[in-house]
Amino acid sequence: MVLAEALAGIALFNSAVAGIKQAGEHAKSISELGGHLDQLWTAEKQINQQSIKQSGYNDFSNIANTAIDRRLIQEQMNEVRSLITLRFGADCWNEIIAEKAKREREAKEQAARAKIQRQKEQEEWIEIAQIGTVVVFVVLLSIAVISFLVRS
Repeated sequence: MVLAEALAGIALFNSAVAGIKQAGEHAKSISELGGHLDQLWTAEKQINQQSIKQSGYNDFSNIANTAIDRRLIQEQMNEVRSLITLRFGADCWNEIIAEKAKREREAKEQAARAKIQRQKEQEEWIEIAQIGTVVVFVVLLSIAVISFLVRS
């Protein structure tokens, strides 16, 4: 299964590179390449995650395949960078990478804020439950005391 996932990531990566090469020749704007670039980075992420999963195996063929796959990915990324640079100018690739990094950072920050918010809400519910338990205990204790006093 690990091998199949790695192969799927590589196939997605190769498909994205082919799409970028084809669209790069005719694209009038970088936005026409956006879907292919997104696919490219998704595939790269999948391949890197598979590489991490495989790192626990001491099989030499996995180690060699991972190293070769990384080199091939880097080679194709350099080719994509060159295509975009030639078609849209020297700063275009750097702008794309900077915007990608900015959006990833913002997404991480948003996820962190959402996690903190969920924790606060959970703490509030725990506090409400604790107060509710104390109130129920006090009411039951009051009923017990009243009932004891009525019997006496």
